[in-house]
Amino acid sequence: SKLPVPMRNESPAGAHQPAHPCLSCLAHKVLSSLPLQVMLYFNVYYFPVWCLAEGIMLHLKYHLLPWHYQFLLVTAFLILSLAEGSRLYLGYLGNLQEKVPELAGFLLLSFLIQLPLLLFLLSDRQVIHLPLEVPLHSLFLAFLLLEIVAAFLVLRTMTKQLAAQFYLQQFQEGGRGRLEPGGTGGQAAGMG
Repeated sequence: SKLPVPMRNESPAGAHQPAHPCLSCLAHKVLSSLPLQVMLYFNVYYFPVWCLAEGIMLHLKYHLLPWHYQFLLVTAFLILSLAEGSRLYLGYLGNLQEKVPELAGFLLLSFLIQLPLLLFLLSDRQVIHLPLEVPLHSLFLAFLLLEIVAAFLVLRTMTKQLAAQFYLQQFQEGGRGRLEPGGTGGQAAGMG
């Protein structure tokens, strides 16, 4: 009644085996993060709502603020809006196409530009907070923090995977160079 369990070393006769056992694993592993993609997806729809609501609230309280806070809030709003479009684009591109530079750019924009500006908007006591502003900024901050954590984990996995692929490729090319008489390995052996 028991089914035979194939042994690990059993393989059909004449089956093609990869040069290195991990090479087939590395070639087929998907590195994109579904949780990060879901957060980015909802963030893309939330951002226009945040932008419109923040623009209206900034217009409503603009004349009540001192001139330096008028300048600071308008500048923060413009930088947040422009950087958020670029950040979301880089996040989509980096996650879906598994590109490390784009994902690193997404992470840097999130951590170095968006996070300090949002914390300023939420925590500064001299900024007049309208009732809708705190929940809007808090939800934006929650998206941002979760995306930073998820992007960091994905970036770490991608860099490990790319490093492993690079080392395996160097190992394979190095082995071929020594075996081929016309390769660089053969020339180096003849010189020594």
